[in-house]
Amino acid sequence: MTDAASPFADIRRLIGEMPGPDPDAAAAVRARDATLTKPPGALGRLETLVEWLAAWQGKERPSLDRPLVCVFAGSHGVTARGVSAFPAAVNRQMLDNFAAGGAAINQICAAYGLGFKVFDLAVDVPTGDICEGPALDERGCVATMAFGMEAIAAGTDGLALGEMGIGNTTVAAAIYAALYGGDPAHWVGRGTGVDEAGLARKAEAVRLALATHAGHLDDPLEVLARLGGREIAAMAGAILAARLQRVPVVLDGYVATAAAAILHALEPSALDHCVAGHLSAEGAHAEVLERLGLQPILSLGMRLGEASGAALALGLLKGALACHRDMATFAQAGVSGQDGV
Repeated sequence: MTDAASPFADIRRLIGEMPGPDPDAAAAVRARDATLTKPPGALGRLETLVEWLAAWQGKERPSLDRPLVCVFAGSHGVTARGVSAFPAAVNRQMLDNFAAGGAAINQICAAYGLGFKVFDLAVDVPTGDICEGPALDERGCVATMAFGMEAIAAGTDGLALGEMGIGNTTVAAAIYAALYGGDPAHWVGRGTGVDEAGLARKAEAVRLALATHAGHLDDPLEVLARLGGREIAAMAGAILAARLQRVPVVLDGYVATAAAAILHALEPSALDHCVAGHLSAEGAHAEVLERLGLQPILSLGMRLGEASGAALALGLLKGALACHRDMATFAQAGVSGQDGV
């Protein structure tokens, strides 16, 4: 545990200041829902998702007028160990692709009318190799979290979070192994599509990283600094900032959930303003979501990253909200309700 003067102390203080949901706003949504031209509960989870939006925005009429998709990009020293099917040079190339509008996430955001921002977290400067030492020191970790917090400073009423970083499924697996224990190989998947030899290298890298940092992994923030990466730290900061600003969050897949898992380990209620956008094809994601108490909105076999699943789910949330906001009431439409009135 770090002392009160450490940079991590500021993060703990902010977690202690997190607001809770607004039950009156959620109740107002339920009351309006009962008047709409449909059987009660006919839209299933779409109805409870609108209640969730209202509760965390603190508004009886929730909005998604300024939805934002944020992708954080980082590089990892551990990639030199052959843990990915792609070289680290892809990080810079994909940033160029995002800027040119050529990635899948560009098309999804355009289709659903979502704002899109990409943050280059020094992709040309990899973090430390977690098998040999910390990825980040404490000060660097907190500074990166603070950068993630500033990512939503321009304002948004709904945030989808994702990442891009060759090798980051390895560091995410290391985070899960440190938080939840068990055989490190259990948390390792194929990521971008490594072969059997690559999968074995990933598992060995996670084992070695845990051994290297043994005795320093009882604190979730130490887990983040030692085993994580800049994009994971930045996403953790963005999740925290969104909570403080009453912005609901949609999480992407396996790597984005690792950022959320750090906050959950610090405070179990820290993710109450979050939903899981989708269930990743990365094997252990389902178990992680269950541990975090998050039910994915979509399950499409996706494993792309770059906030693609979260953005699709945010588009679905826009549809759910449009139904709640714009559907006619029984009185407006002249349609009889269940009681015949």
